Amino acid sequence: MTAPFRKLGLGAAQFGLDQSPGGRGRPREAEARDILSIAGRSGLSVLDVGRQTVTADTHLRTALPQPNPFALALTAIRPDRGPDVVEAELRAQMLRLGVERVDTLLAPSATDLFSPLGPQLWDRLKAMKDAGVCRRIGVPVYASDDPVGVARRFKPDLVQAPASLLDQRLLLDGSLATIAELGIEVHLRSIFLNGVLFLPPDRAPSHLKAAAGRISRARRLIAEGRSDPLQAALGFALTRPEASAVLVGVSSAAEMSAVIAAAMSPPPDLDWDEMAIHDPEALSWVAA
Repeated sequence: MTAPFRKLGLGAAQFGLDQSPGGRGRPREAEARDILSIAGRSGLSVLDVGRQTVTADTHLRTALPQPNPFALALTAIRPDRGPDVVEAELRAQMLRLGVERVDTLLAPSATDLFSPLGPQLWDRLKAMKDAGVCRRIGVPVYASDDPVGVARRFKPDLVQAPASLLDQRLLLDGSLATIAELGIEVHLRSIFLNGVLFLPPDRAPSHLKAAAGRISRARRLIAEGRSDPLQAALGFALTRPEASAVLVGVSSAAEMSAVIAAAMSPPPDLDWDEMAIHDPEALSWVAA
């Protein structure tokens, strides 16, 4: 496996463990078990569990390989009800998952850290780290959050940030490079931009209609480079020097296998700069 491939990590949000059976009536738990088995055998180490329902956590526990090969990341609830409730919820989730400690605990958002109870939330996460509940604490950010300012103010161990070959804002302005230079790990998320690159331009969401020309150009450049959108999206993210991990979401074992195959292929030689969307309004909708 190449060094870039080793950055690949997995998000559990798309597993659909609290939903009805997937394609062909297959139980979601069985699908998740196959996804995680493929990911574990392939050497993926990071599993971002996030916040899930009780049902999803219970199913995920059953689906996890044993011994568990993944460094788990959990996300705290909002601090509105105080730090004791935040810690209790995190510990309850760990109990449901059958683990005594995790790799990372994440604040719910940068905005929550600046709320009235945000400092207490962050202090509690630091205390849980000191107690050995986790190895690291981090914060997810958006382009509108002043990520460098957040990093300097709270000094997290890692930052999760959206970046893709279409949404390069935090790369082009140097934010993620600066954060990495501060000794903070950068984990990229939303690298598929909610699947926009895989859709024909005329099926792009209405808020991206203004960027349809740029999306069409990106697809044409990818095709001319004898690549495909999946390989291009992964190649772009995995070769970013700022990133120490790249999180992807899949909903089936077939998708997991396709992602791994594309990630293990040599990254395509493409003009990434020509694919970036420069319209902040078109990109402001992007979710975690």
